[in-house]
Amino acid sequence: MKRVYRLVGSILVVILIAFAYQRVFGSETVSPHVVPSRATAMIGSGGDAVAIGADGAILTWLPAPEEGSLPRLPLDAPPKDGHLQGPVLEQAKVLGAAPPALRPYVEGSYFGESGVDVKLTSGIELRFGGAGGAARKWKAAAAVLADPSVTALDYVDLHAPSHPAIHGSGHALPALP
Repeated sequence: MKRVYRLVGSILVVILIAFAYQRVFGSETVSPHVVPSRATAMIGSGGDAVAIGADGAILTWLPAPEEGSLPRLPLDAPPKDGHLQGPVLEQAKVLGAAPPALRPYVEGSYFGESGVDVKLTSGIELRFGGAGGAARKWKAAAAVLADPSVTALDYVDLHAPSHPAIHGSGHALPALP
């Protein structure tokens, strides 16, 4: 029984020391910091539409997005387990990394032979491959689209973002806002 009292006494001493230390040296206070999720894509349509965050999180607590306000992912309803997986998750991550200046030009995405492809409103495809390095790939795409020597193209291959490849001449570049 003495062992139990000693153990309890030791625990209480440690708690009192920690409390005293916090009172003497712990002048910092912790305050909560909430980072709101931003919808970057949607699943479904109409009143059944659900917003998707940049990381693929299903944002059921947000109001249903307006039709055409966000790129649509190729699902009719969110997964029952509440988590995107596989190609749809890759697409959500790529769309979530899109820079604000290019978001109005994004029509949608799909998972093609080369991985994630994003279609712009002008018909140009941006071929990302996987979602890895999506921010770098978007920067490379923006640089190609802003290049005055490029006047028309069909797609931009962004598998190697340091050397994006452009092909075709069938689609005009998106108009400036």
